Amino acid sequence: IVGLGNPGARYEKTRHNIGWMALDAFAKKAGVDVTKSGFQGIYGEHKYWSDKVILLKPLTFMNLSGQSVGPAAHFYKIDPADILVVYDDMDLPTGKLRVRESGSPGGHNGMKSLVQVLGTQEFPRLRIGVNRPAPGWQVVDWVLAPFSTDEQPQVVGAIEEAVKAMETWLAEGTRTTMNKFNRG
Repeated sequence: IVGLGNPGARYEKTRHNIGWMALDAFAKKAGVDVTKSGFQGIYGEHKYWSDKVILLKPLTFMNLSGQSVGPAAHFYKIDPADILVVYDDMDLPTGKLRVRESGSPGGHNGMKSLVQVLGTQEFPRLRIGVNRPAPGWQVVDWVLAPFSTDEQPQVVGAIEEAVKAMETWLAEGTRTTMNKFNRG
């Protein structure tokens, strides 16, 4: 499971880092330390039944996420179809989740990097809504800004739901996760 985001305190609570926030919440619940350095990121290993699960946070900055994910997938011999990518999506309202089996990266540069490095769009993703920029905001400024106080309840709820979605994905696969979490 890969959470997309940007390293550094400056980006910690920004919209672009909701993938990291969700992965951190999942790791905390599962009791996994995501502190090992490698693959141009930090990662942790989790035992889920008899499977080894890798939780990865690329430290390459969003636009170069593939440079972390590609080497990790190669090292662990993970097929792209077995990689769940958790990231922000401006096309969804703040707090809304959407799970997909595959698809184009749209305008998301982190996903473009993953598609380029993995050589396919055929990998599952968990998108977490961060809404479109408010009037007067540039896209880059919007995704690199923190959530507003009014958005906090939706963000907390989305992260809780994302953790449940990651658990469901591990236990039951992408289709079941889509059926349970793609509401409305």
